[in-house]
Amino acid sequence: MTPLSDFPIATRWPAQHPDRIQLYSLNTPNGVKVSIMLEETGLPYEPHLVDIMKGESHLPEFLSLNPNGKIPAIIDPDGPGGQPLGLFESGAILLYLADKAGRFIPADPARRWETIQWVFFQMASIGPMFGQVGFFNKFAGCEIADKRPLERYVAESKRLLAVLDGRLEGRRWIMGDDCTIADIATLGWVNNLITFYEARELVAYDSFRNVGAWLDRALARPAVQRGLGIPGRG
Repeated sequence: MTPLSDFPIATRWPAQHPDRIQLYSLNTPNGVKVSIMLEETGLPYEPHLVDIMKGESHLPEFLSLNPNGKIPAIIDPDGPGGQPLGLFESGAILLYLADKAGRFIPADPARRWETIQWVFFQMASIGPMFGQVGFFNKFAGCEIADKRPLERYVAESKRLLAVLDGRLEGRRWIMGDDCTIADIATLGWVNNLITFYEARELVAYDSFRNVGAWLDRALARPAVQRGLGIPGRG
């Protein structure tokens, strides 16, 4: 009996290394937050591909861990008190892993909360807005004759990029000299906006020079490059 035996998800995606953190994900902008964090921290983990295009995140086994049916999710067999812990929601997972590793979040309480607010900024604003731009620009939304939804989300995405650009003025990273979970939470969404969503010109991305330089720095990190592909469809 392994610590994972009480988790039904482990029957659908069996662990080869049950002593490691189990990652159930796909390399979407939300998914890569956790794979990048795991690569950056060096915490031992085992990735499992959950193909959302095949509806695998709505299988009963996955829903047993995340009833919201969204990736990513994790099980840490060595959670608090040495007991296994299952978690969903990428922001919560980032906070948990930062505390577990003692990295990518400031120890000073005030700066810790300042970092967390920027993680929430991504969760509440950047992710939802950029995702709507992707839907209305590239996917089914592009067939809608009324372009007002796209225009609304493009305008809001430009506003959010301006907020981020202002924050990065004179800073290498969102919190200053050190990369934190605020950067890890955000970089995949910004990268996706101008690559997969094909919205670079649409949102006037090149006018946000601080954001562009920040993303270049992030993408130059080896752990980021590895994490962006984990877990991929192959």
